[in-house]
Amino acid sequence: MKTQFTACLLAASIAGLSATSAQSATTLRMAHFWPGASGVNQDIFEAWAATVEEESGGELRVEIFPAGTLAKPDSLYEAAANGIADISATAQGYTAGRFPLSQVVELPGVATTATQGACVLQTLYDEGRLDEEYADTKPLFMFTTGPGGIHTIDTDVQVPSDLEGLRIRRPTAVAGEMLENMGASPVGMPAPDIYTAMQRGVIDGLSFPWEGLKGFRINELVNYHTEVPFYTLIFVATMNQRAYDNLSPEQQAVIDANAGMRWAENAGVVFDRLDVEGKQEAKDAGHTIREIDNPLEHPDWQKPLLDGIESYLTRLEERGLPGREVYQAALAASESCVATQE
Repeated sequence: MKTQFTACLLAASIAGLSATSAQSATTLRMAHFWPGASGVNQDIFEAWAATVEEESGGELRVEIFPAGTLAKPDSLYEAAANGIADISATAQGYTAGRFPLSQVVELPGVATTATQGACVLQTLYDEGRLDEEYADTKPLFMFTTGPGGIHTIDTDVQVPSDLEGLRIRRPTAVAGEMLENMGASPVGMPAPDIYTAMQRGVIDGLSFPWEGLKGFRINELVNYHTEVPFYTLIFVATMNQRAYDNLSPEQQAVIDANAGMRWAENAGVVFDRLDVEGKQEAKDAGHTIREIDNPLEHPDWQKPLLDGIESYLTRLEERGLPGREVYQAALAASESCVATQE
């Protein structure tokens, strides 16, 4: 009887310790706009959350709110800044004009893959060139899509004039101006709204990377694809500063270990893989795919793209921002990031 009592007491003590441990764990709320079933959510954010929990010995837990369930896509950065979310991941371009130097990385020719784009963007931040744009939060890591092309329901776009009069969803104002230079009528909306907008005939097509066509099921609605890499969409995963400050030094060390280039490159690898899968999905469906090689040197596509680059850099100069300096730094980082991958 005494032995049985001792065993019960020991079991109760272990259970009590487990309950205490669970109660003392800190839960961080992470919000983003990608669907919960998407590869981006599962292979980047859920993987990040699992790593943080494991490396903290269970002292940190991450509760993920995908698909804009905690904050709308265009409010996600503010959600992290004001503490509605402890961590958010979003596209900087959803907050127009707030991250002008960061969006230099979106310009044509800066990156040819998501891995390279993530490396370039993270490098610019690590060099201190973008600090002021994120002063109200604690950035964890930055990443990008692969280059975005043009995808339409029933128009075979081979030259810019084929876009004349088409209502094309644009991801950001930077890409929107270039679409306008090509003759399209750009329409702004967050990615989660695209599917319904296309179903209702609100837009005739969109500018998107292959990854997005798969993740947001857009391949179900479009039939024509033009691979003209005229922009790269940038993202940031960032943390509320107070939430970070309230962590123990040991917990902060885990967050710090899972920030910066390590996870930027991890995200880039995921996006590159999803680009391949998204394009293959379109091929398997029998879609028409046009590939425009070296668009910055292509006789039909060169002018609208170069004009878009020059226009954006000029506007930054008019605001007193070192846009050309950051652009040159981005091109330099692009070369070193490619060398690192080889």
